[in-house]
Amino acid sequence: MKKSDRKVAVVTGSATGVGSETCKLLAELGWNVVVNYSKSEMEARSTAEACQKTGADVLLCQANVADDLQCKEMIDRTIAKWGRIDALVNNAGMTRFCPYNELDGINKADFLDIYEVNVVGAYQMARAAYPYLKQSEDGSVVNVSSISAISGVGSSIAYAASKGALSTMTKSLAVAFGPEIRVNGVCPGFIQGRWTKNFLGERYADAVAAIEQKAVLERTALPREIAEGIAFFICGNRLITGELLTMDGGALMQKIGFKR
Repeated sequence: MKKSDRKVAVVTGSATGVGSETCKLLAELGWNVVVNYSKSEMEARSTAEACQKTGADVLLCQANVADDLQCKEMIDRTIAKWGRIDALVNNAGMTRFCPYNELDGINKADFLDIYEVNVVGAYQMARAAYPYLKQSEDGSVVNVSSISAISGVGSSIAYAASKGALSTMTKSLAVAFGPEIRVNGVCPGFIQGRWTKNFLGERYADAVAAIEQKAVLERTALPREIAEGIAFFICGNRLITGELLTMDGGALMQKIGFKR
């Protein structure tokens, strides 16, 4: 097997949104990428085509990260194609939207479904990629968490709890994977995109305006901006590991008592 001269990144949940933009950005930076999807094949193919236009080689891979065997198969296919893995981005995620005061709206099955993707899936991918990341000269894992892990507020209690677990696991994996592999995470705030638009529907514009009115920078995030934070951890300072980067425009701080 000939080892690729270009670095290789596996990005889970990369058909749309942050995952898609991360693939495109890394492709622009000279990486080969794995575009992973579970259901959104058309969007995944569009992402792959955009990456290929930059000169990148792309592996399109359908897999559910909640399934350990499918995680291993995705890594095996990557190695079979390029002979290396230099970065893993655990971006795949899911939620159940439920108001916090509706305690019967989330049950045990919901919790387990969310944890299987958001936490266990990330662990399974990291475990499967570990031997190959270790062989890289600069192996890196980036987990996509959320400010829900900090504030406790999100699409549901189960979702916020899962992101809290993912953030803690990021630090644990940094200890386990050092010194060869760096493990960090990003904690985005509200991200403009299909996921939030589908949930909020006609309330979308008002919700964005309300968040931006309170945030210090008066902005919500675009998927590309979160991708830039992910790329910073992958391609940036090699001394950083076990860190979580909050990317929310200052929404957590808010403009309490602030006057122009």
